[in-house]
Amino acid sequence: MLVGVVAMVLVVVAGGGYVISAAGPGPDDAPAAKPIAGDLLYVDLTGGLDQVRTLRLGSPGAKPAATSQRCQRVYAAGGTTVCLRLAGPGPSYEAAVLDPSGAELRTVGLAGIPNRARVSASGKIVSWTSFVTGDSYSVPGGFSTRTGVLDLRTGAVADTLEDFHTTVEGAENRAADRNFWGVTVAADDRTFYATMASANRTWLMRGDLVTRTMTGVRQTAECPSLSPDGTRVAYKKRVRRLGPWELAVLDLRTGKELGLPGTEGIDDQAAWLDDATLAYGKVRQDSPSAIYAVPADGSAPPRVLVENAASPAPVR
Repeated sequence: MLVGVVAMVLVVVAGGGYVISAAGPGPDDAPAAKPIAGDLLYVDLTGGLDQVRTLRLGSPGAKPAATSQRCQRVYAAGGTTVCLRLAGPGPSYEAAVLDPSGAELRTVGLAGIPNRARVSASGKIVSWTSFVTGDSYSVPGGFSTRTGVLDLRTGAVADTLEDFHTTVEGAENRAADRNFWGVTVAADDRTFYATMASANRTWLMRGDLVTRTMTGVRQTAECPSLSPDGTRVAYKKRVRRLGPWELAVLDLRTGKELGLPGTEGIDDQAAWLDDATLAYGKVRQDSPSAIYAVPADGSAPPRVLVENAASPAPVR
């Protein structure tokens, strides 16, 4: 009788376990993350350093490799690297543009503290943003930025986007409080997207480097990043007016916007590792920053790629 009772209990427990298991997916039932391949360039923040390293993604056991560069922000594409770094006492900063061998092609002085850096896919257009006064995003437009663009084909430098003709909702915008930051350039090396802030609002702007014009696309979008195939723009947007930012992806063909769950608290210009995956830096309580990867379709939560690191850039 005792054996029979024990057997009945085991059957009930097993059945209950089956019911619990069938009632909802467990951790092992979550969608498997898509493997990411290629090299990742980033800034190592361990011990407060600004050492630039590379890491081979998709290779289990791969160890980071140090480069000869020290940068606050870094980005590379098309054989060109831009390094925003200390240039001297004060402190002062500069944007150093490097060729594939690491040799300097050009240096441009920055007006303030390094904040954003980008290189177009061809490696011909380099952009950067620095804080001129203030270093808070708490109120859009409540800080001062300076964004510049360098065309390596001609050597021409646009020191600020404030000189561009700007149109928002069909009307010219020449407000004195305009700020621009976070440039991303399309494959034609002419079309670009950037953030404009004015009157406590932000806009995603579409611009033309040849005609030096910009037009508003939509409100509440900051730090855009154009996908490699040119069909989507990722950017951060506030969950509430003064709430944290989260990452969102806009389909330029349909106008549909998709928020990416789990990315709350982002304060970075995301980088596309490929057409399906975004990487970004995010400050955490237990470290200055970590680099995360997240599917651009929101099919899985973010996962940590590199601890104590920032400024992710795929090496293409």
